[in-house]
Amino acid sequence: MTSAVTTRQDGFVDEDDFRIRVRAFLEEHARRNRRGEESEGAMGSADQSLLERAHVYQAALFDAGLAGLTWPKEYGGQGLAGRYQTIFNEEATDFHTPSFIYTIGFGMCIPTVLAHGSEDLKQRYVRPGARGDEVWCQLFSEPAAGSDVASLRSTAVRDGDEWVLNGQKVWTSGAHYCDYGIVLARTNPDVPKHKGLSMFIVDMRAPGVTIRPLRQMNGAANFNEVFFDGVRLRADHILGEPGEGWRVALTTLMNERVAIGAGQSTEKTTPLTPIAMHLETARSRGLTSDPLVRQDLADLLIRYWVLDMVGLRIRGAVAAGRVPGPEGSVAKLIGALLAKRSAEVACRVAGVSATAWSETDEKVPAATQMVLSAPGIGIAGGTNEVMRNILGERVLGLPKEPQVDRDIPFRDLLSS
Repeated sequence: MTSAVTTRQDGFVDEDDFRIRVRAFLEEHARRNRRGEESEGAMGSADQSLLERAHVYQAALFDAGLAGLTWPKEYGGQGLAGRYQTIFNEEATDFHTPSFIYTIGFGMCIPTVLAHGSEDLKQRYVRPGARGDEVWCQLFSEPAAGSDVASLRSTAVRDGDEWVLNGQKVWTSGAHYCDYGIVLARTNPDVPKHKGLSMFIVDMRAPGVTIRPLRQMNGAANFNEVFFDGVRLRADHILGEPGEGWRVALTTLMNERVAIGAGQSTEKTTPLTPIAMHLETARSRGLTSDPLVRQDLADLLIRYWVLDMVGLRIRGAVAAGRVPGPEGSVAKLIGALLAKRSAEVACRVAGVSATAWSETDEKVPAATQMVLSAPGIGIAGGTNEVMRNILGERVLGLPKEPQVDRDIPFRDLLSS
């Protein structure tokens, strides 16, 4: 395959040709999904073999001119409109692509670098990221700063041409296999909490960085707590200006909610696909004629269609060049509630087999995994309560909740 997509004489990429090229690439470098199959890595931790397969796939995607489709050409992207990413996702629906480890980098971190990084940072990090040579994570939440991220206590103190980072982050997805991260830290405690933050790029293998996996109740270990003990950050590795960290973080968070809620994954984007497991279980148990089961499955399918339509609307807005707004929170909230509902239906269809099953049964344990995993979806990227507050304030125009600490210097909050 050539290293770039075909361009017409008028300067536009032919969409039909692009679709054919994507299809040919996937047939060569990916494998088709098996019915009811879960995405690799979705329920477990990434092992070395998966990391290697993901890198090989992403490098091939880059070499074929199909990576970073909407990113600027000068940084290794293709400079295409968002509809080409939509075409790619449509073609990839039926294929298994081992690229989930890049989701945070592609959907959240690198877009933040493109939006707020210096020219040197964009030249240094975007191209290797697009090729999959470097994996990224984001480091926002802390033990005492989850939903209220602006209350974080990790600090970065200027020391000559460097910043010295100290503190702790938690729930950092993929930190154990990442090369770089974007970290939010407090650089000025003498101003209100939202105004004293700054965002940096941190080397996850730098001296002073300690990563400890957290074992989840579903048996996986995708999340981590990360400790920073005197970690040296180059002064030119700041995103935005000192004190602009909250504004930069909003860019990341808006992209995160769109990525989670609007279906940015290239797999399982057909609304029928997520309930295929429920349907197969119902068939194996002879429940497809049960009116209550049929009602549950129909209700679930309708909800998936609603989420899919909301996702299409959001992706259309992004493709038109509009910055993601509160509509990302709509999709994120719908997705979290849908995950809970899907888990309920899975257990209802599986019956008692959801709590005790045969070792040879490959399907029923997935229902239990859904139950154990669903609560986390209502937390990642902002809790359901935070999403409702955002929608109430920005969409419905309701008054904000009282924030008595908003104008108080952060140093005074700590001493109170």
